[in-house]
Amino acid sequence: MTADDWRRVLDHAHAAGVTGVQLTGGEVTMHPEAPALVEYASRLGLKVEVYSNLVHMTHRPGGRRKSLVRERKINAYLGHISPPLLWDVEAEDWLILGFEVVEGRAADFTPDSTDLPLVMDALAQVGRLPLPEIARNWAETRWDRFASDTSEAELFQGDSLLYTDINPDNMMVQGRRVKVLDWAWPTRGAGFIDPALLVVQLIASGHSPASAEKWAAQLAAWRRADPRAIDAFAVANLRMSVAFSERKPDEDWLKSMVTACRSWTDYRGVTPSAAAASALPCTGCAGSTVRFSQRITPPR
Repeated sequence: MTADDWRRVLDHAHAAGVTGVQLTGGEVTMHPEAPALVEYASRLGLKVEVYSNLVHMTHRPGGRRKSLVRERKINAYLGHISPPLLWDVEAEDWLILGFEVVEGRAADFTPDSTDLPLVMDALAQVGRLPLPEIARNWAETRWDRFASDTSEAELFQGDSLLYTDINPDNMMVQGRRVKVLDWAWPTRGAGFIDPALLVVQLIASGHSPASAEKWAAQLAAWRRADPRAIDAFAVANLRMSVAFSERKPDEDWLKSMVTACRSWTDYRGVTPSAAAASALPCTGCAGSTVRFSQRITPPR
């Protein structure tokens, strides 16, 4: 599509009542008309967000584009939990999703935060979402290769719709409710995985492991879970965080993730040795491309 084509898309979006756009790709900064299009959208009065990895992803399998395709497909099944998808445009190396703008602020996950009950209510609603047929083939496999063996990896399987991107930035507080943003990697798996990811985020935000698990216990999927499955996942998540921290040793947020994960496994009495925590993926476990997106917001 030409720059004029994109201007017409922006014109139509503005005329339809859209108040904001997100530009992603591919790599937005690789497009020669990107600055002009951002300026054009701004002149229309649209709120503009640009997602950039400073990497051109043309024809790359998987990655951000694949996650956007999933986000487009799942949106219709989320109801009022997430902002509705208003429009989308796909051409060549570009995919743009236009969502309803959410005015609010990121949730505060710290121990005394009054946002926590709102977050729990939103996650309880997520946990009650039925698994749509389109998600049947989205089996969760990212943690399998960090499990101790195939029998542990099987504990991560299930028929629940998983969100898997719990962090304060994705929980948008609007008055007395929370919108759950960025459904870029929904999967099908064991229902306790989302509460388990919440536990790690709460620990990273200053909670003790006991406090974090007490909050997670408000979610039905956590209460139903086999403690052995939670133990296995906690260890696999630690191994995953160690692997990514070793790959990017200058990233402080990854070090924070390792610290939070290890605090949790220490509390549960399942922390592996340093060598085991850095071990190679288990033999026979399903291989997968891991999209590691558990961001950390330091305690305020």
